[in-house]
Amino acid sequence: MLFYTTHINSDKNAKWVVFIHGAGGSSSIWYKQINSFRKHFNLLFVDLRGHGQTEVKEHINTSKEYSFESISQEVFDVLNHLKIDKAHFIGVSLGTILIRKMIDMNRHHIYSIIMTGAIIRLNRISRFLIWGGNILKNSVPYLFLYKLFAVVIMPRNNHKKAREIFIREAKKLKQSEFLRWFGMTKTLNKELKAFEKETHLVPILFISGRQDHLFIEDVKKMADRELNGKLEIIENCGHVVNIEKAELFNELSIEFLLNQNRFK
Repeated sequence: MLFYTTHINSDKNAKWVVFIHGAGGSSSIWYKQINSFRKHFNLLFVDLRGHGQTEVKEHINTSKEYSFESISQEVFDVLNHLKIDKAHFIGVSLGTILIRKMIDMNRHHIYSIIMTGAIIRLNRISRFLIWGGNILKNSVPYLFLYKLFAVVIMPRNNHKKAREIFIREAKKLKQSEFLRWFGMTKTLNKELKAFEKETHLVPILFISGRQDHLFIEDVKKMADRELNGKLEIIENCGHVVNIEKAELFNELSIEFLLNQNRFK
């Protein structure tokens, strides 16, 4: 089972909020959310397979076993273990793709979702990064590729703190584990196109930085298509809003979630 931590609110009626990190990260990237969110909700933080404190058995060594569906199911397994029937979900970067997969798998477990640094579609730059990564992945250290991706996705000086945190967490990955996760890029474009074909009835709040240059334009289009979608764009901010503009991210997110609770 995935490693997880919880924070339980004293209110027995408090709803659960589940936090999903991105590739190469860990649950520690949500450290700026804990104090604000725990005042209103029960919190569940998970470390995805091979990340943070979740260990991976060595016999898992094929890309077949590394799919968006299988990894999403592992998150559901934690909820089932804790007897959490339904929750709000917050994801960042690749974590937003997993949450969208979870909606398709079982939306009845989900009250609402918040997607920050959402990945909606691969543009020419991101496709080129993946293409180059697949060529180089067996000949250069994975950390070189990860640092390159981090700089391209978060290039500005005000993105430095987020870059440093994600690179620090990525150092905890093994080369073999990085390759297994990177193997999922082969199906990434197919997954994203499938998501575009339908809208979701689940309420969605998109929170993106104006400087999230690889993804912001497609996030705008997706927010317009979603019947229950809402978009907040944060100025002077890049891909990882929950770190770069934590106070504003917390304020917008908590307000959104409390509004959803009033109708549950």
